Amino acid sequence: MKWLVLLGLVALSECIVIIPITKMKTLQEVVLEEIKPKYFLEEQSYSLSQETTLDHKFSSHPLRKILNMAYVINITIGTPPQEFRVIIDTSSSDLWVSSIYCQSPSCCKHLRYNPKASSSFQSGDGKHINLRYGCGRIMGVLATDTVQIGRLIAKSQTLVLSMNQLSGALEHASYDGIMGLAQPSLAIHGTTPIFANLNKNGIIPEPVFAFFISSWPQKSSLLMLGGVDHAYHKGALKWVPVTQTHLWQIAVDRISMNKKVIACSGGCQAILDVGSSFLFGPTDRVRSIQRSINPSPLQNEQVKGHATESFFTMTLPPVIFTINGMDFPMSRKYYIQKVSKDICFITFNGGTEYISPSET
Repeated sequence: MKWLVLLGLVALSECIVIIPITKMKTLQEVVLEEIKPKYFLEEQSYSLSQETTLDHKFSSHPLRKILNMAYVINITIGTPPQEFRVIIDTSSSDLWVSSIYCQSPSCCKHLRYNPKASSSFQSGDGKHINLRYGCGRIMGVLATDTVQIGRLIAKSQTLVLSMNQLSGALEHASYDGIMGLAQPSLAIHGTTPIFANLNKNGIIPEPVFAFFISSWPQKSSLLMLGGVDHAYHKGALKWVPVTQTHLWQIAVDRISMNKKVIACSGGCQAILDVGSSFLFGPTDRVRSIQRSINPSPLQNEQVKGHATESFFTMTLPPVIFTINGMDFPMSRKYYIQKVSKDICFITFNGGTEYISPSET
């Protein structure tokens, strides 16, 4: 099955979606990318209508923001349904929740799934599963049960039930699990992720999901499943081909500021990740971006946690990501976070060269 990444809501919503920068393109990749986008988009032209009438199976679901860092959706698991708050993560594909199998203090802080209370629960083979994330890891066992998102029902959905103490930031999180929306190839071998399950069984009309990420108090953030509600954007949607069917990986032409290329000058690969709260990249390229944003940093400058004087940021121009020949400007209010009256924080962070593929 072919997949497309939708960028229209990124440019039009109130918050920019995270783009971690990865390796430079090889000459072979450059040649292939010159050929692929036109062919790929022509092949998928049936999906590119800007005036699509929403199917009755289309659904949108409110997302709750946690400290401007992550977005949580309510789902239910089991029969009768047990409710959980899960993070939406586009850089992983598995669904896991805390369960009664875990008795550690970190698990007891969360809502825990009870398989004994569900008539639709089916146990797995008992094999222990390890899931690693940038914010921690869990160990659990596979099971299947009915999972419901709003009125969308995924029967016999595989999920992981936590068995051990949650580590890292997961231990103190105000949510009960993670629901991955990356591609099926990233899921636990032999399992079907929830979005693929919904699509395969015709529960949603199209293999399309989209986000409206908002900081407006009068307009909540949304996850859209099965299509795009055009009431939430202005202008034409922008479509970009995925370069690898694993994560939501795309090609970035360059990153510029004031008409000057500040990173990714020969093109680079990037991952769209709504489960991350920063823009990550290799340390050398992030330093280049930070120097362009603040040429006179404080003495204690670090690539992770780069501080700058707030008054200086008032005149900063947008950082422009050029993707598939299209410019996506990110204004200063999205790459500068205010810490206090006089100190701000640049949201570009280095260190991706030290992250293994299993942790992305």
